Amino acid sequence: MERIQTVVVGGGHAGLAMSWLLTERSVEHVVLERGRIAERWRSERWDSLHLLSPNWATWLPGWSYSGPDGDGFMHRDEVVDYLEAYAAFFGAPVRSGVEVRSLEPSPDGDGLLLCIDGGSLQADNVVIATGPFQAPRLPSAAEQLPEHINQIHSSGYRRPDDLPPGAVLVVGTGASGQQIADELLRAGRRVFVSVGRHRPVPRRYRGRDYFWWLENTGYYDKTAQDVPAAERRRGASPALTGGGGGRYDLDLRRMASEGATLLGRIRGVDGRGLRLAPDLGSSLADGDTALEQFVSWVEERVEMPGVRVEEPQSFPRHPDPPEVSAPILQLDLDQEGIATVVWATGFRPAFNSWVRLPVLDEEGEPIHERGVSPYPGVFFLGLHWLHRSRSAFIRGAEEDARHLLERIAKRVECASGHEESRGVSPRLQAPPNT
Repeated sequence: MERIQTVVVGGGHAGLAMSWLLTERSVEHVVLERGRIAERWRSERWDSLHLLSPNWATWLPGWSYSGPDGDGFMHRDEVVDYLEAYAAFFGAPVRSGVEVRSLEPSPDGDGLLLCIDGGSLQADNVVIATGPFQAPRLPSAAEQLPEHINQIHSSGYRRPDDLPPGAVLVVGTGASGQQIADELLRAGRRVFVSVGRHRPVPRRYRGRDYFWWLENTGYYDKTAQDVPAAERRRGASPALTGGGGGRYDLDLRRMASEGATLLGRIRGVDGRGLRLAPDLGSSLADGDTALEQFVSWVEERVEMPGVRVEEPQSFPRHPDPPEVSAPILQLDLDQEGIATVVWATGFRPAFNSWVRLPVLDEEGEPIHERGVSPYPGVFFLGLHWLHRSRSAFIRGAEEDARHLLERIAKRVECASGHEESRGVSPRLQAPPNT
C-alpha cells in the first residue's frame, strides 16, 4: 500500500493553495482530484458565469492576477485557466481522475486510510478541500412536481437554449438564482421567480467596488467567533454579478418591470399547482433593509486617510409589482405554460457520504477550530466561515492554508523525529520542483 505523508483532497483553489505551501515547506504530499483541476468550474457552472469578485481581489499564495483588467471579472473559463496555470507554475502534484471513496482510520492504527478507485492510500495527514458547494440542496417540493415538468438544479444549468420551450420558474434569489432569472429574461423567456431570503448589494458604491469596501472597512476581519453560528448559517450570499463587466446591479423589482412574475415562497404542491406564501412584500422589504445596512456600514467607516471616494449615491427603486399587494397564492404550472423549474436553492454538505471519522456533527457539517478537526491529522479548508467571512473565496484561501500548514509541519517534524529515533528513515522526500 502506498504511503504518503500528506494528502490533499480536492484540486480547486483551496487545495492548490495548500499544495503551494506544502511544496514551499518541502512536505511530501499529493492532491487527489476526482475530475480535473477546477472541475466544478468546468462542469457545474453555467456558460455566462463570471466571478463575483474583481480580478484585483483574486490571488493565491505566490500567484496573483497580472492581466490588463484588474477591475474586471474573470469568466468561468478564465478561472479554469487561472487555476491550471497556477498548478503548472509550481508543479502541483495533482492526481486527476482519482475519487476518494472513503476516509477512515488505518486498520493498523497508524494514520489514515483513503480508499480510492482501484486501491487505497495511507497518510499521516489529510486536508479536505472539496469546497462548500457539494451536493445540490432540493426542497421536498421537487419530489412532488408532475413528472412532465423539467427540473434542474442551478449546478446543472448551462444556457437558456438548453431548456425546453416554455416558461421557467426559478426558485431562490441568491446570486445564482437572480443571475439565472435575469439571463432567461434577457433571452426572451417568460420567467417566474419564487423570492426568498436575499441580500441585494450594489456592484459599486461611492465609486468603489463592493469587495473593495469589504476589504477596507474591516468586514473581512470578522471571524467566526465574532458572528453567532445561527447568523452565519442564516446569512444569504450577496446578490450581485460580474456579468456585463460588472456594469449593472441585480434588482428583483427591475426584473418585474421587465416582465418577470415575482412570487412568494413555495409552501407545497397540489397536483399540477404550487401553494405559495403571501410573503413577497416582506421578502422584498427585508432585501431593502439589507441594502440599507450595507450603505450604513460604509458611511460609518468612509473616512479613511489618503483614500478618495465619490459622493454617496442614491438607489432609485422600481415600484413594487402588483403581486405584492395581490399575492399569487396558487400557481397552476400547466396553465401558466411553465415547462422548467430551476432550483437555485443552494448546496448541502456531502462529507458524511465518505468521511468515516468523528469529525462531523449531526447535520454532516465539519467539526473544527480554524480548520483543525478533533481527529489527529484531519483538516478542513475552503469552507464558509472556516475562520473569516472570506474563507470560501479564492482570496481567503491563503490565510487559512498557512494556519493549517503550521499544524501539519509540526506533525511531520514529530513523526520524522520519532522514526529517526527508531532508526527508520523518515518518509519526507526531496522537495518537489518549484
